[in-house]
Amino acid sequence: MILFDLKCQAGHVFEAWFRNSGAYEAQASAREISCPVCGDVRIGKAPMAPRIAKSRDAAARDTDEAARRKAEILRELKDLRRKVEENCDYVGDRFAEEARRIHYGEVESRGIYGEATEAESSELKEEGITVERIPWVPTTNS
Repeated sequence: MILFDLKCQAGHVFEAWFRNSGAYEAQASAREISCPVCGDVRIGKAPMAPRIAKSRDAAARDTDEAARRKAEILRELKDLRRKVEENCDYVGDRFAEEARRIHYGEVESRGIYGEATEAESSELKEEGITVERIPWVPTTNS
């Protein structure tokens, strides 16, 4: 069996398994393969990266590297949290309200952080108020 990345004329990319390369060629020329998105039968092979099996040592190195990278990202997020907590005022679930008050000059400008729903964040952005969502990781591993 062989897996090919295929592409229709509309640009949709999808995968399909074939017994061998010849089976793909026969089905493609007979227009027996259709795009699962739009139904187009004008299908060609899409560029794809070869899948090469790795040795156990290489897989272990990849796992170790992924664990190191994860630890680094968590450390950076904890550092970011610490900096935000040190330099900004926590406003809790009043974040959207307070962000508006700052934006419209009703209160003195300052850094704030707190909770906002996805809808509240979208509304703030629509009003031209700059807000960012940050993954708020716990400060401990427990």
